[in-house]
Amino acid sequence: MSHKIEKTEAEWKALLAQKGAEPVAFEVTRHAATERPHTGKYDDHWQAGTYACVCCGAKLFDSSTKFDAGCGWPSFSQAADPAAIEEHVDRTLGMQRTETLCAACGAHLGHVFEDGPAPTGLRYCMNSASLDFKPK
Repeated sequence: MSHKIEKTEAEWKALLAQKGAEPVAFEVTRHAATERPHTGKYDDHWQAGTYACVCCGAKLFDSSTKFDAGCGWPSFSQAADPAAIEEHVDRTLGMQRTETLCAACGAHLGHVFEDGPAPTGLRYCMNSASLDFKPK
């Protein structure tokens, strides 16, 4: 799949290091790893602002849609712009889930589930390591 922003693995590693991203950010965003629950810096983070892709800076979520799902990862009820997130079927780990990716650069963000609050009923369960917070 082709994205607007494409880099080699070495370029992504260098960019994330330059940004001071979490050590696990490269594995999460470029190889679809998952951080352990309740370990991400945005799990219990409630400041007003926006959450962007740590790799390319694309705006993904607004803090007004963040909620405590109790799952151990930052959860949002909707994307800031639906076009900012791509969804793909993920059949790893012996189950079927919906993987979410940054539409601009292809970074793995997490998964979306249909057990969130009204009115969307969605729970975007994201890895903190894939996000960069920008306060209002």
